[in-house]
Amino acid sequence: MSAAKNSQQLHRVLVVDDDPDIVELLQYNLEKEGYEVRTAPDGRKALDTARTFVPELVLLDIMMPQMDGIETGRQLRNLPDLRQTFILYLTARSEEYSEVAAFEIGADDYITKPIKPRALMSRINALFRREAQKADPGEKIEISGLTINRLNYTVTTGDKTVVLPKKEFELLFFLALSPNKVFGREELLQKIWGVDIYVLERTVDVHIRKLREKIGETYIKTLKGVGYMFNDEG
Repeated sequence: MSAAKNSQQLHRVLVVDDDPDIVELLQYNLEKEGYEVRTAPDGRKALDTARTFVPELVLLDIMMPQMDGIETGRQLRNLPDLRQTFILYLTARSEEYSEVAAFEIGADDYITKPIKPRALMSRINALFRREAQKADPGEKIEISGLTINRLNYTVTTGDKTVVLPKKEFELLFFLALSPNKVFGREELLQKIWGVDIYVLERTVDVHIRKLREKIGETYIKTLKGVGYMFNDEG
């Protein structure tokens, strides 16, 4: 029995694609695995559905009418109830800039078509399994004037509170757990995105840049040619 069927409640998945054959294929395989599925043919309908369905995973195409998948993903990430939702792109776009754009808005995975249903289900199950197995190091870290709160994915410094996208928050939280310890890009990719997901190394750089824009330049230090560390003297 799959990981989805073993869970106490069904995981909710929203499938967004303007190709009805792909939607039918994905819905069939997801429901066979025990997931609860809703579908949408374009980005605007996806946003409407997501507000009421509150999916735990969104499978999202890039080339769609009404609103493309990158903008749809960005707006999904801005919905408070979807900050912890997985976003997995399934697309025919294989250019590096499309993949980078997807990870910039907080995608958890990026898979190019044609779809291989068994491999896709394995990756989806792995996402939920890894999330369930994460050790909980606590709800908050207070360090160097920052309060990093896992309950609502916020970072507070002084009187300023910033809500971070999921991957940016996880990256910051992970670094802050081990202040002054240097982590290479490859290790950060494995810890934050997982060993079973292919992500470009520059994705880490993009997320670090965005974190610095939001919390300040001094908290995350770059060691050229080595990696990044949280500076507890920030």
